[in-house]
Amino acid sequence: MDLRRPWRDWLGDLAVAAGAVLLGTLMLLASLSDFPEGSKTAIPRDIATGAVSCAVLLLWRRRYPVAVALVLMALQLTAATVLGTAAAAVFSVAMLRPWRTSIPVAVAAGLAVAGLFWLAPLSEREFREGIVAFGLLYAVLVSSGMLVRSRRQLIASLKERARAAETEQRLRVEEARLLERERIAREMHDVLAHRISLLAVHAGALEFRPDAPADQREAAGIIRQSAYEAMEDLREVIGVLRDDTPGTDPERPQPTLADVSGLVRESRRAGGRVTLDENVPDPGRVPSRVGRHAYRIVQEGLTNARKHAPGADVRVRLDAGADLDIEIVNGLPPDPPAALTMPASGAGLVGLAERVALLGGTLEHGRTGDGRFRLRARLPL
Repeated sequence: MDLRRPWRDWLGDLAVAAGAVLLGTLMLLASLSDFPEGSKTAIPRDIATGAVSCAVLLLWRRRYPVAVALVLMALQLTAATVLGTAAAAVFSVAMLRPWRTSIPVAVAAGLAVAGLFWLAPLSEREFREGIVAFGLLYAVLVSSGMLVRSRRQLIASLKERARAAETEQRLRVEEARLLERERIAREMHDVLAHRISLLAVHAGALEFRPDAPADQREAAGIIRQSAYEAMEDLREVIGVLRDDTPGTDPERPQPTLADVSGLVRESRRAGGRVTLDENVPDPGRVPSRVGRHAYRIVQEGLTNARKHAPGADVRVRLDAGADLDIEIVNGLPPDPPAALTMPASGAGLVGLAERVALLGGTLEHGRTGDGRFRLRARLPL
């Protein structure tokens, strides 16, 4: 018996037991005339048997309803008080088992009661009245138990339908979201790929133009290479948008801490004055996940320096001790640039804060006292 059942189950059990005690008490009072005069043990024994049958009913009627009903049918031949618990057991069978089981059990219980009345010293009229009364009682009990069972099955089916409808709605929302992701991917490809490819073509034409100065050809080559890499990044982003499978890795290898030097060289080729101070004795000690985020932090710092302080000196420092310390410091112009070379969305530092928070690190950024801007991140190793 599970003592942690819901309180509604306990109330149901107590109600069934109360009905059984009431019916058993009435049967005991009706059979007092059958006990021998002066008997001091018959009535207590009958009451004790009824109490044991009531305990059996409470403990096992939900788990073994048919077995409990059969046991109580046998016990009712020895005590009148068991007639009530046997009737309650028939109700439990009708409530917990299908009609193919409950109806034969009810018929068997009715035959047992008829046999008990046949053996008792009753008149023909009392015998008929008892059979009719118990027949109606069992009919009411079986009908009520089957009604309770049908109602429970209806509620369970309604809950299952509600769960199925909720699951279907969630699948529809997921499908709509995937379709929207695909639409966004197509829009990105149609709009950005065309413009970036035109940029790469014109930069390539300028790079290989024989009469162009060498510095212009070098700048055009950097633009063409950057456009090509932007196309690769765009293809990667579109692939992520179109493939929503969890755990799918992009085709292109992700950057690591060792790629920061290449990022600095690329900024130098683009005209930036960038200094790299790298103090990482054992690069293999830095996890690839931390290295990838460190690369993105340096990339965002250099991009912000080109936007807001074009031509300023930039110093990048990497220090791997107990943690990986990243610091990017650049000078600030006396006046903000009249027009940024790239549109500023203001979301770069927000994205960096999210990256650092994922690793459990800290991020600091702001102006320093000597008129410079410092971005510092500490990533735990």
